[in-house]
Amino acid sequence: QVQVVESGGGLVQAGGSLSVSCAVSGSFFSFNAMGWYRQAPGKQRELVATITGGGSTNYADSVKGRFTISRGAAKNTVYLQMNSLEPEDTAVYYCKAEILSRNFWGQGTQVTVSS
Repeated sequence: QVQVVESGGGLVQAGGSLSVSCAVSGSFFSFNAMGWYRQAPGKQRELVATITGGGSTNYADSVKGRFTISRGAAKNTVYLQMNSLEPEDTAVYYCKAEILSRNFWGQGTQVTVSS
């Protein structure tokens, strides 16, 4: 069974920085990709950033230049460094692991940016 657990997040003022982490555990060899998504109240869940098993990254236009996705040394962990945060970044941030043909989601972590 694969488990995805996010940590980090919290409350920060606009212009500040936060980092969220995602750890994937369970029985698997490697993942195709891992990514961060977010969902603000009343809005659909949207992609924030992804990283493939080969290390290629992709970002939503709204976060390019401000957010950085990276993998940990253990390679079953992924981080999202968020700089120059804006109130519009307020959302629940979810981690997704794509393993073979299945997607595994974490429970989400709240990020709140005050103006």
